Amino acid sequence: MGNQKVKWTSEEEEALKAGVVKHGTGKWKNILRDPQFAPYLTNRSNIDLKDKWRNMSISYGQCHREKSKAPRVKTISSDALSTPTSQNISSVLIAEDYAVDELSRSPQDVRNAPGYNAMIFEALSSIKDSNGSNLGAIVGFIEQKHEVPPNFRRLLSSKLRRLVLQGKLEKVQNCYKIKDAALGTKTPMPKQKDIRLRPVQNSGLVISGETAEDAAMTAAYKIAEAENKSFVASEAVKEAERVLQMAEDADSVLLLAKDIYEKCSRGQSVVIA
Repeated sequence: MGNQKVKWTSEEEEALKAGVVKHGTGKWKNILRDPQFAPYLTNRSNIDLKDKWRNMSISYGQCHREKSKAPRVKTISSDALSTPTSQNISSVLIAEDYAVDELSRSPQDVRNAPGYNAMIFEALSSIKDSNGSNLGAIVGFIEQKHEVPPNFRRLLSSKLRRLVLQGKLEKVQNCYKIKDAALGTKTPMPKQKDIRLRPVQNSGLVISGETAEDAAMTAAYKIAEAENKSFVASEAVKEAERVLQMAEDADSVLLLAKDIYEKCSRGQSVVIA
């Protein structure tokens, strides 16, 4: 059974939300067994998850009715949250982020500010700390390049937790790192870095030329080796034909010897020319 006395942490709540989106409402055992969410919900049982989700659904409905500045949030009610579909749950999570962003920033800031995910990946890629970067370092890097709202630190912390639950980031103690699998995805990079990469592309032409020369030499070597093997195979065929001819000649001599022996045994004379 879970520990009812321990207050739910933000990481546990985010894990519960993501688990409901993935497995659906009522699949509490599946959420607890999922290796993606199990590390965050080790102290919780399926009953804990059920009660917490019901309380969160009620609180979402009350909170959204009080926020007049977020019309999209008003369409989400506690009745809709009780429907066991992943689409409704996803709408709740999206509406929650939308409400927080809209209440904290003006419409102009919302239009001009880049996506949080892009800023996070840009910061982690630029800092390049093998141990990862903490929240303060990421916030400091982004604040130097972009205008951010007063509550940006809290918003960014929520985004980081979501990226960890989605498997795009890895959290080691209080630091965040980009996972190896996420490195293959294309993330927006500053234009200055794109300009710096152009000399590297030119140098790649030289490398390509050297590679082509090596490939030509390797191909010539393989052709010569193939010709040598073909010659050896041809000689082997000739040798096999010669041995076969010798065997046929030996059979002929053996038949002749048998014939002479039979004639001699019958007292006949044999003349060998």
